[in-house]
Amino acid sequence: MVIGGGPAGLSAALWCAELGMSSVLLEKEAEFGGQLLRIHNRIENYIGIETANGRELRDIFLKSIERRNFVKRLSANVAEVNAADKSLLLKSGEVLSYSALIIATGVRRRKLGVPGEEEFRQKGIIDSGSKYRENAAGKTVVIVGGGDAAIENALILGEFAKKVFVVHRSSEFRARKEFLAKIKENPGIELLTNTIVKKFAGKQKLNSVSVQHLQTDKARELSADIALIRIGVQPNTEILNGQIDLDGSGYILTNSLCQTNSPGIFATGDAANPISPTISTATGTAATAVKSVLHWTTKLKTV
Repeated sequence: MVIGGGPAGLSAALWCAELGMSSVLLEKEAEFGGQLLRIHNRIENYIGIETANGRELRDIFLKSIERRNFVKRLSANVAEVNAADKSLLLKSGEVLSYSALIIATGVRRRKLGVPGEEEFRQKGIIDSGSKYRENAAGKTVVIVGGGDAAIENALILGEFAKKVFVVHRSSEFRARKEFLAKIKENPGIELLTNTIVKKFAGKQKLNSVSVQHLQTDKARELSADIALIRIGVQPNTEILNGQIDLDGSGYILTNSLCQTNSPGIFATGDAANPISPTISTATGTAATAVKSVLHWTTKLKTV
């Protein structure tokens, strides 16, 4: 059983078929792809393939598995994993049993948890700078975050926007030096360090973002037509609480063979890899996980 239909899960299902193991791929959404469906910029670092966006790469992946022999189940949302009796409870109430389990549930974007964040989603709070870059023409943009994603989106939207504020809670940015150097070349981009977002506000759509300086407590209201939140990700591992070992941030702890501390449960992709959350790592570790499943099941049969 494989939980998660992103790059890691798709690769795991392919390798199960390649090695002659029966498998079921469970995806909670209505289509496969995972985080690939949220990548709207070009993908140029997956070796051998360049695509205009994540969906295009997803389509290539789907084509490569369409003749593979495994069960595909969409809208199959796992509510609970029971490691003791090797079963899964779906939110529909259905119970599934497994011999071996591969977790490939990936990550989701972290939220600020402040007033207005949900209310103005898609009403000013966007999910991608690349996707909405032309919509920013002549407008004021607020971007929250201090890593590569935040700064890269500031550069993308800064080509069109009248003004871009980058709000970061720390005094130092984690983004690459080359990105930060380009930021300094654009007078329309203003960096607000040691600053947090307190509230998103507006009527029918977003028109302001309230911020506060952490050292002076000084409050400021930024006029804003568009906002983008890029404060990192968190693993989709809540269904595993108490079943296998997780680190302090909720990522699955595995050894070099993608094994967890629970016999028969393996993990791959971003949910088990905070260091290198990349498409390449997801597909590669999926192959490792399946090979490990094969060795583990073969060993059980010979005991």
